[in-house]
Amino acid sequence: MKPVLQPIHIQYLMANESDHLWGNVITTVGFQHIGAHEPYPPANHPTRYLFSPQKGRLIEEFQLVYLVKGAGSFQSGSMKEMTVREGHAFLLFPGEWHNYHPDKETGWEEYWIGFNGTIMHERVRCGFFDRQKAVYDIGIQDEVIQLYRKAIETAQTEAAGFQQQLSGLVSNLLGHVYSLHKNASFEQTDVANKINKARMLLSEQYNVDIPLETLAQEVQMSYSWFRHSFKEYTGFSPNQYVLELRIQKSKALLTNSVLSIKEIAYEVGFNNSEYYATLFRRKTEMTPGEYRRFTQGKLVPQPVF
Repeated sequence: MKPVLQPIHIQYLMANESDHLWGNVITTVGFQHIGAHEPYPPANHPTRYLFSPQKGRLIEEFQLVYLVKGAGSFQSGSMKEMTVREGHAFLLFPGEWHNYHPDKETGWEEYWIGFNGTIMHERVRCGFFDRQKAVYDIGIQDEVIQLYRKAIETAQTEAAGFQQQLSGLVSNLLGHVYSLHKNASFEQTDVANKINKARMLLSEQYNVDIPLETLAQEVQMSYSWFRHSFKEYTGFSPNQYVLELRIQKSKALLTNSVLSIKEIAYEVGFNNSEYYATLFRRKTEMTPGEYRRFTQGKLVPQPVF
């Protein structure tokens, strides 16, 4: 049974040189219940994180805040003031002014975890997290709540390697938030169902060249909207998706069959075995023959094209 959290439960953590080398260090994790008309932040809020709801603040780290009850407001240097409510998470960025507080009539319950390091900065640089889109509508998710609770429990013990364990929990939390928010934007329409139907059709006929216009018609979408939505949902264009499928299918044949590389190329839908070999090497950094020998323990000689 998970421990019942107190109305205010805060952990502030230290990290050594070795912890920083891991790529992410966790600075704070906690939970607090703010009742209607109660002061915010509470009187025992540590000076390091103290702020005035009238003035806002800056901090030196990222913080992922998750509301599980109540409502309030949030704004930052990159985002205008907006209402946030239970089921919303928001990300604070180091060095950026921000302000948030519960509605006096409702109060709120919040979990948060603070962290910093090269890993998160790289995720921001690559566009996974954007300070101009820092609020995520993910709903009330038990998995997310349990991750926060596990982080609080881990921080309480401060056992050897606790920073590394917390770093893993942060990555898990961020992955959940990113995925849940991204899927929610599709589930508001029937786009997700249509793209999943298209993926199923491509998986079933991966070795056949299906015109994308035909596929778009099959799922009742315009060609341009289908291409855009498919890339947004899967991270691949439809053509890239088919090529990935063919490469993955060919890996299974290289490992588990005695077909020649040329036969495998044609089996999975490539009309040119040299193009297949070039593409395979670009994606795996091995030739098909090298991959076959590697996965079969060098027991099978490299077939001749």
